[in-house]
Amino acid sequence: MTPESFVVTEPCIAAIDGGGSKTLLVVLRADGTIADIQQTGGTNPFDQPLWRERLTGLLKTLSPSTQAVGLGLAGYGESATLCARQEDAVSESLGQIPYSLTNDVDMACSAAFAGEPGVLVLSGTGSMAWASDGRGQHCRVGGWGSLFGDEGSAYQIGRDALTLLTHILDGRNSQDVAFLEPFSQAMGLPSDPRLCTPALLEWYGNLEHPRSAVAALARHVSTLAENGCPPAATLLEAAATELATHIRAARSQMPGVDLPWSYAGGTLQSPFLRNAIAAQCGAPVSPLLPPIGGGLMTAARQAGWAPDASWITSLSRTLAAAEYGS
Repeated sequence: MTPESFVVTEPCIAAIDGGGSKTLLVVLRADGTIADIQQTGGTNPFDQPLWRERLTGLLKTLSPSTQAVGLGLAGYGESATLCARQEDAVSESLGQIPYSLTNDVDMACSAAFAGEPGVLVLSGTGSMAWASDGRGQHCRVGGWGSLFGDEGSAYQIGRDALTLLTHILDGRNSQDVAFLEPFSQAMGLPSDPRLCTPALLEWYGNLEHPRSAVAALARHVSTLAENGCPPAATLLEAAATELATHIRAARSQMPGVDLPWSYAGGTLQSPFLRNAIAAQCGAPVSPLLPPIGGGLMTAARQAGWAPDASWITSLSRTLAAAEYGS
């Protein structure tokens, strides 16, 4: 639920979490209450043609009373050309308002551990792990995009589910037929193979943004796995193995540093998936803040506020109450 935007006249800070499928703006007053929440589509410049319009549209709603803005944007730091375009879009929109700009997974890591050491694994439309030693050193694993990366992401889970469905439909897989009826129904398709095949092709032929649409199927796989569907469980276990590999690789790049792992992204809201990763990497720690909280924490410091442990706890409650909690 997104309230209507309105002009904020009192001192405030803001943060933007720009992901592959959606972009969130939160404006926070000095007393810790939320002044505004807005959401739009994805702003990853690698695959969202409207990324600039969406990002600048949000930024231009900010009041001159905004003291600082913290932004975490998908794709930032991955291409010098696109980074320059992202920086231009932000600076042109904000004018004299101070801001900090980083990758969205870096921001999520800061939020999860409040600046302490740890490795954050994110699985949304794409996937990546980001580790920090708490002293300024960090490393990233994954995040190569859907063409040759994004293992363990919602996109990969959705694509693998579609592959399994087509193999069942054309007879290449007769062992996992239990997946056909619940998954096709979840997609709004008929479960009769003779009717499902043309309906699936019709669905495919009318996609406006294939990557996001395929990624959205991961939630159906998760629900089926939670409800005891073995083929769906196998798909999530494969994704868990990929994400566990991200965590192990990040830990290996920072030997001697104790790196607990935490999580972010819609895909990892699945207890089944988190438990499957935990079986390989140990139990996760719950993130102290959702990703947008990392941007607010950075903006608070830049504005001269004091985001101490008490402030972080209060912010966590505030964001949870607004349905944007960890």
